[in-house]
Amino acid sequence: MTAGGDARRRALEAEFRRLEESAMYSAQTQFEEAKRWRALHWLLGVPATLLAAVAGTTALVESTGGTAAGILALVSAGLGAVLTTVNAPQRAGQAAGSANAYLEMQTAARQHREIDLPDWPLGEAREALATLTARRDAQNTQAEVPSRRAYRRAQANLRAGSQTYAVDEGAS
Repeated sequence: MTAGGDARRRALEAEFRRLEESAMYSAQTQFEEAKRWRALHWLLGVPATLLAAVAGTTALVESTGGTAAGILALVSAGLGAVLTTVNAPQRAGQAAGSANAYLEMQTAARQHREIDLPDWPLGEAREALATLTARRDAQNTQAEVPSRRAYRRAQANLRAGSQTYAVDEGAS
């Protein structure tokens, strides 16, 4: 291979690495967002349900508990309204779906870089890179912007080795 071809192959490898890293961070961040939305759903949903049950019981059992039952029912309705407005289950599902899409891209970038790139003609490698870049860009437009907290937690997860495979521990 020519010096220009070697340089181009190294540039393609570097770009596949960038895509892989970008997808890795995006996936972890979206997983953290999914966790946050699931937690919010439980944090609002369980008290709303329990308060509604207590309000109903209070209204039925105590003849003088009308005020307490009314207050409990209003608080429960308020929590239910917030839960409905926030739509945490849908947001958790969307974040998890985005995370999985990023994981697919991460895997594809790694496989292209480590397995396909050495034997691919440069034009074919460039096409694969363009396709993967377009997938990443499309996913970026669909994914909700994550919170700063989710990003920080994702960074901590990755530093702790959350995506380290045993087969890679001795490899460079």
